[in-house]
Amino acid sequence: MRHIVRAASVSLASACLLLACACVGSSEGRLSYASQVSDPLSAYTLTGAVSPVLDPSIARQGLTYYSFSTDVEGFPISGHLPIHCSQDLATWSLCGSIFPSGIPAWVSARVPGIEGLWAPDISYFNGLYHVYYCGSTLGSNRTVIGLATNATLDPHDPAYKWQDRGLVLESKRGENFNALDPNILVDVDGSIWLNYGSYWSGIKQRQIDPAIGMLLASNPRVYALATRPSVPHNPIEGASLVRRGQFYYLFVSVDYCCAATLAGDNYKEAVGRSTSPHGPFFDENGTPMLEGGGTVILESNKEWNAPGGGTAYLDASTGESLLIFHAQDLSRNGAPYQWVKKLDWVNQWPAIGN
Repeated sequence: MRHIVRAASVSLASACLLLACACVGSSEGRLSYASQVSDPLSAYTLTGAVSPVLDPSIARQGLTYYSFSTDVEGFPISGHLPIHCSQDLATWSLCGSIFPSGIPAWVSARVPGIEGLWAPDISYFNGLYHVYYCGSTLGSNRTVIGLATNATLDPHDPAYKWQDRGLVLESKRGENFNALDPNILVDVDGSIWLNYGSYWSGIKQRQIDPAIGMLLASNPRVYALATRPSVPHNPIEGASLVRRGQFYYLFVSVDYCCAATLAGDNYKEAVGRSTSPHGPFFDENGTPMLEGGGTVILESNKEWNAPGGGTAYLDASTGESLLIFHAQDLSRNGAPYQWVKKLDWVNQWPAIGN
């Protein structure tokens, strides 16, 4: 099996390994760790089309859950940004892709050499489902975030058709951020916030115009949400922001995923919270996420490596709280598998359920 590669951060991690800078041992920074009664990765219960899956996000329409994920290099694909479906969160099937006919031409034009699309994020507002996705190449912050919309997620509905809306945001070589890993927060007041970022200067946020799904022209402000200034290469990405009660919870992936060897993969899922969608966010120890803080809620065990790429999903209709993410199966040469776990809330902090 060819090795799995995903994000623009991969070559940075590989370079770090080649330079023998001991990424795994030096990447902690100011992270803290949540206490766990048991190992949330101790048993895998999903079946069906659950691999290869990287960077999944999830939504429910009716009785069906839909998972959207990254194009995984080294595996055959029948379309870009695959979609998986489930009625029970346990058994999954492949049910299409966002771009069955190929990468949009505008993406290929702006990102020469692109081979796949990454990190789709699903949200619903203004009567449409919105999937924000990104295109990049390894080791570069020449990255674009695009948008596709659909009236329905049901592929059997006559109204089902993904419409590519084009460019939302881009970063270019020489700029101090990376427009990677888009994520949408639909706040209770109807405002829409795009969270993004990877390595370079960390996690950022811009406001979205709910009428068109693009950046809101009247608010050019860029909010800084999280970064790891004391850690080489600033390994933080995959933001997912949700609101529960009085707090906003920022989930992030920290450290390294999908490097040249499994030994270089030490991805973890961490979280912080704030009373504002713009921060400041703090972990359970009170460390600001802008100073490298983050409470780790998922990490590797002997069977599963580098869990991360997670997206939190709080279903207002059912009260259900979920975290969907990927982890590498060490018994299958590190193949990436989809996980879905319930989130419990303990003293107003998320904990991975069993």
